Amino acid sequence: MFCKASLVTLALALLSTAITAHEHAGVAIPFQKRNSLTKADGTFDYVGTVKHGVKIANKYRNNLLNLQRNTGQLPPQVSVIPPLAALPARLAALEHEKRQKVPLTDLNDDEEWGGHITIGTPPVSFFVDFDTGSSDLWIPGSSCMSCGAQHGKYDQGKSSTGAKKNGTFTITYADESGASGPIYTDTVVVGGVKATAQYFSAVTEESSELSEGSTDGILGLAFPAISNLRQNPFFFTAIANKSVEQHVFAFKLAANGSELYVGGTNTAHYSGSIEYHNVSSDIGYWEIGGASVHVDGETVSDIPEFETIIDSGTTIMYGPPADVKTVYDAVKGSKVYNEGDGLYSYPCDSPPALAFSWGGKSWTVSEANFNLGETEPGSGDCVGALSGMNLGLGSEVWLLGDSFMKNVYTAFSVSQNAVGFATLK
Repeated sequence: MFCKASLVTLALALLSTAITAHEHAGVAIPFQKRNSLTKADGTFDYVGTVKHGVKIANKYRNNLLNLQRNTGQLPPQVSVIPPLAALPARLAALEHEKRQKVPLTDLNDDEEWGGHITIGTPPVSFFVDFDTGSSDLWIPGSSCMSCGAQHGKYDQGKSSTGAKKNGTFTITYADESGASGPIYTDTVVVGGVKATAQYFSAVTEESSELSEGSTDGILGLAFPAISNLRQNPFFFTAIANKSVEQHVFAFKLAANGSELYVGGTNTAHYSGSIEYHNVSSDIGYWEIGGASVHVDGETVSDIPEFETIIDSGTTIMYGPPADVKTVYDAVKGSKVYNEGDGLYSYPCDSPPALAFSWGGKSWTVSEANFNLGETEPGSGDCVGALSGMNLGLGSEVWLLGDSFMKNVYTAFSVSQNAVGFATLK
């Protein structure tokens, strides 16, 4: 996922030299969110949301293809891999017109959580997305003329620790959207945590949609099972290298003071204990089961317990269309905004208190994080950050992205094979 989430332009300024070690000897990697999911006039970005949905659908399609290739099987609830999703023709035409009128530097509607990493010896800096919904690292190669590298390009000939490997990396997100290139190993450092002989691709081709983004590439933080490279992702390599004391990384996502903490958790950002829940599948995702959804303190009882994938590379939240409709049926004054895209609105002055629970505490999505903006100026109706979409993962799997993660401190534990949540300070 990979997916560069296509809703909002978020530039994440990482200060790689400002490394803060805490009691667990991990490394804090700060980054910032620049703006929100809504347009400048406070209205909902419909086209950006649909574009994001297409990329998320194709990100998880890529993951299924990788899982099938790597393990020879699909999840029990998945009978076939869905076809490649594409932007509807009516919106593709609007996007084409937009690209003709607006400078390319202003076209990035992505939401990204990322920062600087270095690759090679001597180190070259790259600005990448950190994505818990995918498992590969890719950045621009030195021969890529189409790549929109914001910082460096990788040249294996200039790195004393680099080596070229057999094979080719290819990833596709939507029609004519993707990247491909050769495969290498080299030293990768994230905030001082080193992974030696880390597999990655230095892509030589990148579609224009990706090259217009504000980052150079992506660093996946999910499990090896969905790796296109068929190799350990960065954090698993760091564990094998004994570069981290604790086999945990954690996110604080917020308007200010956001960070990825590698090798433990940062108690400066949360209070109380972390409520961990075991990963419930072996298909490569940070997926936890036994979830329930609540509206205004009441459990939506018509929805049986479900699975949830926690994904920092996804902007909003997605559930099966029928279940999402049931949720909004419990929201007073809700309306269908666009049925085909699974979008709903609610009265802006009486937002629902949406929460999720995995058998312990209920974790509430704040009004600010649930509101994607007014349907139009002065309408009084706002679009909710929960959308109905079939991800091709089965009828009981939900996807919780940044709209959820921004309300909690989220820890991903390889040693416990679990995802945990704690109260933000």
